[in-house]
Amino acid sequence: MVASRRLRGASLVEIVVAIVVTSIALSGTLMLVDTTTRRSADPMLERQAISIGESYLEEILQKPFFDPDDGTLCPSPEADRDRYDNVCDYQGLDEIGARDQQGDAIAGLEGYRILVSVDTTASLGGLSGPADVVRVDATIVDPLGNTVRLSGYRTRS
Repeated sequence: MVASRRLRGASLVEIVVAIVVTSIALSGTLMLVDTTTRRSADPMLERQAISIGESYLEEILQKPFFDPDDGTLCPSPEADRDRYDNVCDYQGLDEIGARDQQGDAIAGLEGYRILVSVDTTASLGGLSGPADVVRVDATIVDPLGNTVRLSGYRTRS
């Protein structure tokens, strides 16, 4: 008959080592999940900022090149945004929260900042400003402070 063997369990040292290894692996996994969760909104904010910038550029670039009132390129801007009637009226526009063409706030987009500049010294191909072309830059800052800049050109028709 074979001598009976004594059954052994895990020692205290083995259990402590297993707990430490498991906790290190678990904390690394939880840090990854936390980082992923915090940054999951970033792509949505960037897409919204791009959409806001495209909307502003579309509005601005559809305006006449010259002021309809006096036929000049960049007279002093109109007092209210809903009265802007040429590209240069938007120079220096700085709004907190996206707004429509009449200047009314758009719900849900209050956390964005929109800055517009109009460069009358720009050049495009063989055209050069201010007589032929202007460049419009729309800079959008999202609620997290990330910046998106879009540019468009308006030529004299």
